[in-house]
Amino acid sequence: MTLSRMPGDAADPDTLTALLGNAGAASSRNDGTASLDKALDVLDAVGQATEGMSQADLAARLGLPRTTVYRMLGTLVSRGLLRRDPVRRVYALGSRCFEYARAAYVMPDLAAAAMAELRSLRDMTGETTYLAILDGHEAVSVERMDGAHSQRSSAAIGQRKPLHCTSQGKAMLAALGTDRRETLLRELPLPALTARSLTDRRRLQAELRLTASRGWAIDDEEVAPGVRCCGAAIVDPQGQVRGAISVAGPAFRLTLERLELIGPEVAEAARRIGAQLSPAPSPRIDGAVQAVTGEWAFDGAHPVWAAGALYWADTLAPSVHRAGRDRDRLLATLDAPVQALLPHAHGVAVLSGEAWQLVGTDGGLQPLRGLPVRRPSATCTSSSGRLWACVPDSDRWRVLELGADGTAVESWRLTEPATALARDPARETLHIAIGGSGALYTARRGRPTLQRLTTVPRGSGMLAGLALDREGGIWSAMRGGWSAVRFLPDGSLDQIVSLPVPCPTGVAFGGERGDMLYITSARDNVTREALEAAPLSGRLFAVHSGIAGLLPTALG
Repeated sequence: MTLSRMPGDAADPDTLTALLGNAGAASSRNDGTASLDKALDVLDAVGQATEGMSQADLAARLGLPRTTVYRMLGTLVSRGLLRRDPVRRVYALGSRCFEYARAAYVMPDLAAAAMAELRSLRDMTGETTYLAILDGHEAVSVERMDGAHSQRSSAAIGQRKPLHCTSQGKAMLAALGTDRRETLLRELPLPALTARSLTDRRRLQAELRLTASRGWAIDDEEVAPGVRCCGAAIVDPQGQVRGAISVAGPAFRLTLERLELIGPEVAEAARRIGAQLSPAPSPRIDGAVQAVTGEWAFDGAHPVWAAGALYWADTLAPSVHRAGRDRDRLLATLDAPVQALLPHAHGVAVLSGEAWQLVGTDGGLQPLRGLPVRRPSATCTSSSGRLWACVPDSDRWRVLELGADGTAVESWRLTEPATALARDPARETLHIAIGGSGALYTARRGRPTLQRLTTVPRGSGMLAGLALDREGGIWSAMRGGWSAVRFLPDGSLDQIVSLPVPCPTGVAFGGERGDMLYITSARDNVTREALEAAPLSGRLFAVHSGIAGLLPTALG
């Protein structure tokens, strides 16, 4: 954990620069944010008034014209978020607010359940708050709410920290069952990150007993000099440790005396989060996984169903393969690493190096124009044949929907690159997988913000591909996790397909009925020990899912 100081277009479809310029123009249509803020201010004001508020009182309190308040009240009433008492002529919260609250309370995703509490603790203390999960011998940060001060804690999302010297890690250790805790403590390395880090197991066990008795733990400059934090474990109604939250900041503001006051608040917030969590559903495992006969790849990726067959690429030994259920063959070799593969009416469109090429069904190569030539981190096509791509945008990333002329129709900003995209035409949504943080998002046209469906712990693997089925299920390969998984539309885990290889890399539906799930895998960077246990690494696999999938729309 570290401290940081915060600092105060012509369209050309053949270049990424032009696409980003167009995306900037497209994003200017979101100027309704100010009106949205005013409407939310109205909703907040009414929600805080136990006896309701009149239109005149709202206008006076918020400093808005009465005509503006009148229009906003009418909209909020029509959407069920507010209701009007015709006798007293005041406005109160509507039934839709309570429906939203009930839905949020039963939401199974840890991050979704924790966000309100993280925000509340941040507002109460002025310091940065964190959500972390247990992954092996480390605590992994998965969410953060930045504090109000210019000098504040700024540990990155995804950062891994030793359990023995963080408040989150000690809180989770103290909340574990005795057998699991003792097993972890025997295996746990105790490196000294600072002069104050605990490196004696007896002292650590004594501190864990204290943590268990009071419900919260302290990191007293044990990870980084000058930084203190206090944390508490999140335990679900079944007694399972699901993660931990913490408040962190510079030691001169978070004195030990102040942490004694904040600690109980953190513990109570963790208790409320845990009460919202439901047990994970028992996943069902269907079908038998079969390796498709053929050669292995160094890094198999980008599977797509096109022109009646499954196409996929070896990104490192640049080539394109074509496969049926029982046989896979090398179709074409290329001169540069493969960055993307998209279905085409006459084969597949391949981005190799800095150029797009059409690989025909006979393996012939032809140049393709009109597609972005710089490296997208993920691509997919829509039902109208448009291209979706995640591309670099200054120091961040942007997901774009590109029109027929290459201009950006819609866009969303990301802080890290997407590893996979999948468009659901039936529900008019775009699903976005972020392998680095494990987040799975849904984007809807006309809405500038993304909805987080779930966050996958790093110990389960990295989201490395997406495919959708006709029931709304979201399938992903879990790189490093020896599996492919299916999420329900609400983000809850529904199914796990166990695989005989550690690094599946992509998923795609195909077959005569569209119910065959194809899974690519990688051999590169797999340890010798893992290869001995998984000699099929790098091969293509097929499994009958029992559910028909959405097949991608072809370009061209």
